[in-house]
Amino acid sequence: MENIEKLFGLLNEHAEKIEKEQNTTLLEGVLDGLEAWLDGELDFSQPDATKEDIRKAIQIAILKGMRKGSQPNHQMTPDTLGLLVGYFVEQIFAERLEHEKIVMMDPAVGTGNLLLTVMNLLDGKVEATGVEVDELLIRLAAATADVTEQPVSLYRQDALQDLLVNPVDAVVCDLPVGYYPNEDVSLNYELCATEGMSYAHHLFIEQSLNYTKEGGYLFFLAPSHLFDSEQSKQLHKYLQKHAWIQAIIQLPDSIFANKTLEKSIVILQKQAKELKAPKEVLLAKVPNMQNKQALALFFEKVRLWKEGK
Repeated sequence: MENIEKLFGLLNEHAEKIEKEQNTTLLEGVLDGLEAWLDGELDFSQPDATKEDIRKAIQIAILKGMRKGSQPNHQMTPDTLGLLVGYFVEQIFAERLEHEKIVMMDPAVGTGNLLLTVMNLLDGKVEATGVEVDELLIRLAAATADVTEQPVSLYRQDALQDLLVNPVDAVVCDLPVGYYPNEDVSLNYELCATEGMSYAHHLFIEQSLNYTKEGGYLFFLAPSHLFDSEQSKQLHKYLQKHAWIQAIIQLPDSIFANKTLEKSIVILQKQAKELKAPKEVLLAKVPNMQNKQALALFFEKVRLWKEGK
């Protein structure tokens, strides 16, 4: 914690100084500090600080900047959820990760916190691509990836348009929830709504499957009402044709400020001719993180499911 606190203190002090001197936002001050660190103009490094220490310190500084700026599209995936996603990636790719790297994509990368949390957990075993339309967020993601020395290629664009990305082994994504405003682009998707505007989160699922290798896996942080919404029948039909649902993990209510924000982890596998649908879909709920006994039972259930795959 000491390394995190010191690094955050230095970065935050610089960000506040830039905010005041240049009449800019605190978030832009954080970016200025990170870029100055990368350019060798400043040195925030701490002895023995790990990649996770650095990521967490930057995350706290960015969160402070987001809360002060409060733009609705400036949000970050909490560490707890990132670590849970990383745990499932590690479980599913365990055998492969013993002898080779996997290629991963986050099509809504934001500041990179989810992607970099997973990459740090599987340190040295992932090469990744991120896509983000917001310039400030993607610059923060790029700076954080460079400072933590993680191999990430980033593209600033609308992720629902054509991507210059080769098919990947895995997708991780905290799905953007809401309606997608570009109706001309949505017409290119099977999950385009038959009436009215299409759900962005549905289109992101389809686009992610488009850029996943056959047999590859997708790990989504999805709204808990994903299979219960007005367009869910269309989504069910699409998934039956293109993917297998491997797991739906309900997250603890206590993580979310209100019920409308609740999310689940949805794990899909892209269908492949040489593979079969799962014998059993894992349906589970993550218990309160403070309940160690219940957590142990949850992880045992995951282990038994994995062994039965």
